[in-house]
Amino acid sequence: MGFCRWLSAVSPETKRRRARVHWRRRSPWLAVSTFALLASAKTVFAEQGDELSLQRIGNGNPVAGKQKSADERCQECHGEDGNSGDVRIPSHAGQYAGYLVKQLSDFKSGARNHEIMNVMAADLTQEDMADIAAYFASQKVMRGERIADNPLAKNLFVNGDAARDLPACASCHGENGKGKVVDNVIYPVIGGQRRVYLRSQLTNWKLGERKNSPEAVMNKVAKSLNDDELNALVEYLSGL
Repeated sequence: MGFCRWLSAVSPETKRRRARVHWRRRSPWLAVSTFALLASAKTVFAEQGDELSLQRIGNGNPVAGKQKSADERCQECHGEDGNSGDVRIPSHAGQYAGYLVKQLSDFKSGARNHEIMNVMAADLTQEDMADIAAYFASQKVMRGERIADNPLAKNLFVNGDAARDLPACASCHGENGKGKVVDNVIYPVIGGQRRVYLRSQLTNWKLGERKNSPEAVMNKVAKSLNDDELNALVEYLSGL
């Protein structure tokens, strides 16, 4: 049985007891792995520019975060390098750490609901969240494989629709959907994200089942999309 399936089948008490293995018990591993992880981070810095990469990683410790994300079993669902192997589960590779911390905090508080993630976040400290987020943020930014051109979705992504007061996706999420930070607001990476996950989240925004975006902007956007537009955007974004 896969970890995520197992986790959904047992009691919350058992989940908390068995899912957590304190990272400090394996601290010698950190010394061995530090050089390799920092070398990887330097590659990301070179590709993206030091300032952007440091902004993306935030104030957490990616070296500690690699061990914590293994001990907390984050990697079993989201991938060792942050690229999920399950179409229903989001990739976190190169995601802004601040965005990941916000989501973990919302899962912990109940502002965002998910059967598994509410349990996984329940006893994470702010330091744990920052470190785990920094590790995934330090990975090479997720990238999709464009299959075919999609004029409908591309127009919505680049231009939006002024007649419906629908902003362009790129105006917030940046060129190619790789996210950006504006006035201390973090707009997450959506380009290259898993297709099924994107569809589920846009649907949740549209139905009001998810409500934790700044000023409910994503609820407004998703409610403006018809089914054809939503599906077209999912295909387009996943390929960026």
